[in-house]
Amino acid sequence: MSLLEKIKSMLAGRAKPEHLRRGELGERAAERFLKRAGLKFLTANFRSARGEIDLVFRDEDCLCFIEVKTRSSEDWSRPAAAVDARKRRLLSQTALDYLTLLKKPPVKIRFDIVEVLLQNGRVREVRHLPNAFPMAKPYRYG
Repeated sequence: MSLLEKIKSMLAGRAKPEHLRRGELGERAAERFLKRAGLKFLTANFRSARGEIDLVFRDEDCLCFIEVKTRSSEDWSRPAAAVDARKRRLLSQTALDYLTLLKKPPVKIRFDIVEVLLQNGRVREVRHLPNAFPMAKPYRYG
């Protein structure tokens, strides 16, 4: 949601949809979890014309592009299962856009997924899946 959309929403007095509130709660929980694990926070909600990356962290000499999946139930499948081939391709393209902004530094990169499970509107569990998938073909970096 852009800043203008946020302002319009606040002025109109409308509450955010439940799925957006859950997503924001999950992203905050994932950020805290990764910081406590020793990763260095760089940015949240990086957007390019091709997509959005929820979180970007640095883990020593590696840039980590993080996709956060928040769910209130695992009845059907794990949250990470929602990161399908199409989503991996979009994340790869967006990561390349981020790296281009940095003038393509000589760094290692990886794609992580953080699953956040909620219960009664509160964070029940956070799972970090480092190096969850490679950069989508045919994209390459390094």
